[in-house]
Amino acid sequence: MAAAGGRLAAGGQPERRGGVVNVARARGGRHARQGRRARTGAALLLVLWLITLLTALVGGFALASRIEALQGRVLVSGLVAGNAARAGIEYAMTRVDQTDPRLQWRPDGQPYTWRYGGAEVEVRIIDENGKVDLNQADMNLLTELLRVLGSDQVEAARLAAAILDWRDTDPLTQAAGGAEDADYAAAGRAYGAKDAQFESIAELEQVLGFTPEIYARIEPHVTVFSGMQRPDSAFASAAVLDAMGLDGELLVDQRRQVDPVTGQPLPGAGGQDLVGSRSGTYSIDSRARLADGRETVLRAVVRSGGSAVPGMAYTVLRWEEGVTPR
Repeated sequence: MAAAGGRLAAGGQPERRGGVVNVARARGGRHARQGRRARTGAALLLVLWLITLLTALVGGFALASRIEALQGRVLVSGLVAGNAARAGIEYAMTRVDQTDPRLQWRPDGQPYTWRYGGAEVEVRIIDENGKVDLNQADMNLLTELLRVLGSDQVEAARLAAAILDWRDTDPLTQAAGGAEDADYAAAGRAYGAKDAQFESIAELEQVLGFTPEIYARIEPHVTVFSGMQRPDSAFASAAVLDAMGLDGELLVDQRRQVDPVTGQPLPGAGGQDLVGSRSGTYSIDSRARLADGRETVLRAVVRSGGSAVPGMAYTVLRWEEGVTPR
């Protein structure tokens, strides 16, 4: 007998088909919602990744642009400083040739400063006659110069002898040591002594016994352009004056003292004439410094007149740019 309001399934159990369907639908709806949430989460994750990627790209472009801008500013600053240093060379040549002593820059190594295009320029001029000529100086002068610059007596004599052996044409080693071809070969240097005059002071770096440190000390005080056996004391540095047996510090101090009326340096003590005859060949160090700290140093050896370049009032004998200031 059927129960009231229902049907009996086989075995006498009430039929629950509708309930099963409802449960299945409920489960299906839950799975569908979970699927939609999963798809929504994946889409959100993808969007976040895209945002991160775009942010990285934009940041990379911004950083690259900033770096390029900084590089541009550095390049421009370098050009400005370089041009100011070159202007220092040009200006120095006009001032050193001034006939009015009050306006004239003396080529004795003292610093002169002026401003050009927003840069502070410091210029030092040295007449090459105030330096020790590597091709003309004798053993004693070379030895004393090296000793004054920091070498002991034995090393100074040996290095001076090596300079003489480099420039002389004979195969005989100097009594103080020196260095001829056999000595260079023993030191692993195949080129040997030059047996000819120095064409450049840079050749000193090839002379046996000269280290970079010794070369750096002697380089500002030697030349190959004067042709003089002894330097002109009116333009020589304190070290060169000391090597000549004079009181370098005293003489340098005296020649910086000028007559306020004539602009001429006052006479030195002991009859030492501090007004020399200029050679027209000068070493010029020009250092330009910008307000942002950028600095360029230009070092040149120039000779007045006789330039092969049209419009140039001097001939360049040596040119170093971007060097470290001394």
